[in-house]
Amino acid sequence: MPQFVLTVTCLSRRGIVAAIATYLAENGCNITDSAQFDDLETGNFFMRVGFRPETGTTLEALTEGFAAIATPFDMEWQMFDQAQKIKVLLMVSNFGHCLNDLLYRWRIGALPIDIVGVVSNHMTYQKVVVNHDIPFHHIRVTKENKPEAEARLLSLVEESGTELVVLARYMQVLSDAFCQKMSGRIINIHHSFLPSFKGANPYKQAYQRGVKLIGATAHYVTADLDEGPIIEQDTVRITHAQSPDDYVSLGRDVEAGVLSRAIHAHIHHRVFLNGNKTVVFPASPGGHASERMG
Repeated sequence: MPQFVLTVTCLSRRGIVAAIATYLAENGCNITDSAQFDDLETGNFFMRVGFRPETGTTLEALTEGFAAIATPFDMEWQMFDQAQKIKVLLMVSNFGHCLNDLLYRWRIGALPIDIVGVVSNHMTYQKVVVNHDIPFHHIRVTKENKPEAEARLLSLVEESGTELVVLARYMQVLSDAFCQKMSGRIINIHHSFLPSFKGANPYKQAYQRGVKLIGATAHYVTADLDEGPIIEQDTVRITHAQSPDDYVSLGRDVEAGVLSRAIHAHIHHRVFLNGNKTVVFPASPGGHASERMG
C-alpha cells in the first residue's frame, strides 16, 4: 500500500488541521502519523502528515485537489510518495569516515536514497566508490580554476537530477551563487568546536585545552560559512585519560552518526526551514522501518 506525506507551512490560523484531516478522509485516505508545531514567536505553523490512500486514489489526484484547501490558508505545501527515493550527490575530500558510513547504511537499506554519484577534489576514494557501482567524479579545485570547477559541479547536479547535495567532509567552500541556487538542499557536517578551534587540527587544539565534550553539527549550507540552519547535533563525553587520537576517533564517530540522522530527517520530509532555524519532527514509532533506522 502506498505511503504518502504532506508537508505544510503557513501562518497559524484556526481550522488548518481540520481542513487537512477532512480533505484526506473525504478522499479515502487514512492518516498514519501527524506532527504539528505553532511557532508563537513568528506566528508560523508547520505540519507533516503521513497517510495511506485506501481507495486507490493517486498522488496526482490528491495533489490536484488539495490546491483548493491550501489557497485560503496561503499554504506552502508539497505531497510526496515515500517510495520515491531522493537523488543524492555525495561530496568528499580526504576524510572518508562519513562517506564510508553513508555507503554502508545505503547498501544495507538503512538509508533509502538514490546515490547518483560521488564528487571529490581528490582521487583517494575512487576505488571505494566504483566498487559500490556508483559513478565517481574527480573535480580538481584550485584557486585559479574554482569557477570552472563549480560550473562543472552545477552541470553534474542538473544532469543527474540531484535533489540533495551532502558534504561528507568536503573541504572546499562553495560559492554564494551555488548555495543560493541549492538553498535548503545542501547538508554539511563539521565538528562543533567552531568558532573556538579552527584550522587543520581542531581535535589537537581541543585536547590541549582539556575539552570534555566532543560534538558534531549537521546543517543546511548557506552563504554564511558554517552558520546555516542546524538540523542535528550530538556530543560524546571524554576524559583526561584519553589521547589526541581518541579525540579524533570519537569525533569521527559522532560526525558520521549526526550526518546520517540529518539526511534521514531530510529525506523523510521531517525538516522545515524556519528563518535561521529549523523545525525537525521526530520519526514516528509507527512509521516505516526505514524512517526509524539510523
